[in-house]
Amino acid sequence: MQSDYKLIRPNLTSYQKDILYCPERFTVCEASTKVGKTYSHLWWIFEEAHKPPKEGANYWWVAPVYSQAKIAFTRMRRTIAGKPGYRINESDLFIVTPKKATIWFKSAEKPDNLYGEDVHAVVFDEFTRAREEAWIALRSTLTATKGKCKFIGNVRGKNNWGYRLGVKARSGEPGYKHFKLTAYDAVDAGILSLDEVEQARRDLPDKAFRQLYLGDALDEDANPFGHEFIKSAIRPLSKNPTASYGVDLAKSHDWTVVIGLDINGQVTEFHRWQSDWGQTTKRIIDLIKQKPAYIDSTGVGNPIVEEITRSCPRAEGFVFTSNSKQQIMEGLANSIQKGEIYILADMVDELESFEFIYSKSGVKYSAPDGMHDDIVCALALANHRKGKRAFSAKAV
Repeated sequence: MQSDYKLIRPNLTSYQKDILYCPERFTVCEASTKVGKTYSHLWWIFEEAHKPPKEGANYWWVAPVYSQAKIAFTRMRRTIAGKPGYRINESDLFIVTPKKATIWFKSAEKPDNLYGEDVHAVVFDEFTRAREEAWIALRSTLTATKGKCKFIGNVRGKNNWGYRLGVKARSGEPGYKHFKLTAYDAVDAGILSLDEVEQARRDLPDKAFRQLYLGDALDEDANPFGHEFIKSAIRPLSKNPTASYGVDLAKSHDWTVVIGLDINGQVTEFHRWQSDWGQTTKRIIDLIKQKPAYIDSTGVGNPIVEEITRSCPRAEGFVFTSNSKQQIMEGLANSIQKGEIYILADMVDELESFEFIYSKSGVKYSAPDGMHDDIVCALALANHRKGKRAFSAKAV
């Protein structure tokens, strides 16, 4: 960037240029992970904010949650560090250009907060993970200015508004253009290595690879269990003795959940509460007694588990890592799909919202931002303990 504000365009791939400089007002890019969509679209919104005659106008980068918006803000801030004429606000996440245009980095968590402004251009990052209400609000901000919006994100199945928006763009809706980018497009462009993509194909479940790297919208989105399998697994509470327990300890705003299974995999007990560690420890000890159990001992859970195991000799701690969580979640999915475990109707919502998402370390299994996965984790732990076969029906 020079002092006369002349922009120097970075090197972009042909597919990045096709998307950024598409004449259509709305572009919908459903893409593989790590194909350069964030980098290129940060440049686009930055470039838009320097075009006359839009001095003093607002430009928005919108992400599903605050932490994602801050990541994008930080990347742009680093790029312009030391350049004259820019004002950076760290607390409110905005950058004022030398021509007094403002680039805001916003969260879509509360769509009502997106109404009111007139915005000249928007990038809606990871739009498939945000609520449709956020897009409705954003659309209103672009009405007076007739501004553009670029949607970028990973595919997350077919049962969501983001997929429907992609269908709309693919069908030739006036003003819309659809783009699909796979990992192999990024290989051809020199952004990813073929070896890395092929290693990911070998490392990941086929469903995860197809959605994250090939951009295939599967019928059952990113849920590892399968919606139809979840519904078919619903049973009433079993009256049989408990054969194994799974315990997920509360973290921050979460809930402590204890789930018991009988030897046939049917739920015998389901407890969910919030209280201090002392009361929680006593209650878990009273429930488990001499029965086999796996208890989440990750982080703050470790000293709690040590105290519980002194009174409950068949209880064991289980540390969640990316690998161990993937292992027991795939085990739970396998058990649900084979009819080896059954659930209560009260557990359905959390199981259906659970998903796999891409992280730097590979595939991360968790609830969407702002939701809980306590029930899923406790159920997976109980199922894993049951599968250990370290006890017999006679012993319990």
